Amino acid sequence: MKSPFSRFFGSGEKEIAATKQTAEQYEEVLKIPLQSIVPNRFQPRTVFDESKIEELARTIHTHGVIQPIVVRKMDDGKYEIIAGERRFRAMTKLEWKDVPAIVRDLSDKETASIALIENLQREELTAIEEALAYQKLLELHELTQEALAQRLGKGQSTVANKLRLLKLPQIIQDSILKREISERHARALMPIKDEKNKSLYFTKL
Repeated sequence: MKSPFSRFFGSGEKEIAATKQTAEQYEEVLKIPLQSIVPNRFQPRTVFDESKIEELARTIHTHGVIQPIVVRKMDDGKYEIIAGERRFRAMTKLEWKDVPAIVRDLSDKETASIALIENLQREELTAIEEALAYQKLLELHELTQEALAQRLGKGQSTVANKLRLLKLPQIIQDSILKREISERHARALMPIKDEKNKSLYFTKL
């Protein structure tokens, strides 16, 4: 079965699916100044669990970094993270001066797709972050919901239901992002047509 990477990029383009699994064994790991690294602008995760970052920082402090982060060089000389933002945040907490990294030459489209797909595979995103990731992939690759579902190996109804969450009032979306309410509770608000009534009902949940 093809991975989501090969489904998105095709077998003729850089072989990102295979590269992801094997290239880090052969690519040079560089030491890049932490201050020269910037977060991925396409990162779908908007809320990071600080307790988990602290836990990861303690692990890295004890055992070191098992897997280097992956970055790409920008025109301004900075390096943008492609994969490994949690590790980067943990090393920032540890006040490391240099970060072990692999540099790859990827386009905006490839960088965004990798960041989105990798986070979707981890299944740690909130329902809103997942919906925003689907929306961005639809825009990047000019896909229909059905085509996106096929490439991700998901049901079309799964993708469609997540995207519907983005029609909820922002106050409700923010609460899902903060994990204050569940996706199930949010879905209960969808049949309510009036936006004010939605927000009023939400405050009573």
